[in-house]
Amino acid sequence: MSDWSRYDESDAKVRPGKGSRPRSKKRPAHADAVPGTVVGVDRGRFSVELDDDTALTCVKARELGRRGLVVGDRVGVVGDISGAAGTLGRIVKREPRATELRRTADDTDPTERVIVANAHQLGIVTALADPDPNPRMIDRCLVAALDAGMDALLVLTKGDLASGDALRAAYEPLGVTVLVTTVTREGDDERRIAGIEELRERLTDRSTVLVGYSGVGKSTLVNALVPDAGRATGHVNDVTGRGRHTSTSAVALDLPDGGRIIDTPGVRTFGLAHVEPQHFVEAFPDVAEAAAERCPRGCQHESAEAGCALDEWAAGDADREARVDSIRRLLTARAEADAY
Repeated sequence: MSDWSRYDESDAKVRPGKGSRPRSKKRPAHADAVPGTVVGVDRGRFSVELDDDTALTCVKARELGRRGLVVGDRVGVVGDISGAAGTLGRIVKREPRATELRRTADDTDPTERVIVANAHQLGIVTALADPDPNPRMIDRCLVAALDAGMDALLVLTKGDLASGDALRAAYEPLGVTVLVTTVTREGDDERRIAGIEELRERLTDRSTVLVGYSGVGKSTLVNALVPDAGRATGHVNDVTGRGRHTSTSAVALDLPDGGRIIDTPGVRTFGLAHVEPQHFVEAFPDVAEAAAERCPRGCQHESAEAGCALDEWAAGDADREARVDSIRRLLTARAEADAY
């Protein structure tokens, strides 16, 4: 029979509990992190272009927590930064964003989504026909650009199918640059785009986000601007008037002469639940000036019956009337979202 009396608690090996070691809230500074830009996001993997043009595939470090990363983010990377096949870098920090282009699923959705970071310009791509242009969508994009602190550029495609004069007359007085492009064919296969050089000049040395409905020709423009982009192009359904989503994820592409374009998937809605109501008026300088001069203090611009003077200012001018109507629709949608 064993003599257990010669053992005491010091002989027992006890594994310390998980909470026995105090945790530090300090995080490594990563002073050696190499700067770069996120140029693509795909299922937890991030394509990063370092400032020396090295292309990496990266994962997000745990210390970033729930902080999201989008195309355009300036980041710091550690680990294997060789760019060799099969290697992974680690994104350990995200620099503050200069701009954020955001949208919500609709005007009642409280959850906003950042589409792109640090872009200078929003390129609104709209077909003149097939599908027909939607000024209300253009207006929404203008408001989103103003809210993000970005310039706006309206690019009209398929100029061979319809005139762009009406849209040019409606938006150029607002300070929006309007360009018209037309695809022409030479020979059996070669295609050229009239107006592409003027567009290229507007994009050089700037970061520009391209947004628009599916089927408006956005990917065709991208392939012309960046010949090796290889973005898929599609057609518009004859029944629904909608194009299929030829771009499935946002991707940043370097322009040959400097600058970068960010191609985004085709959108059907552009919710503005995150935008302050006063920005709906401020997005249109002529309306904002008329409201400041004519409307009573505190005017909510609901209607003439409620005291708004914008109806009188716009009367007889189709473009002004359309803008006032568009603003009212946006304000109504926002009011409904706030009530919800």
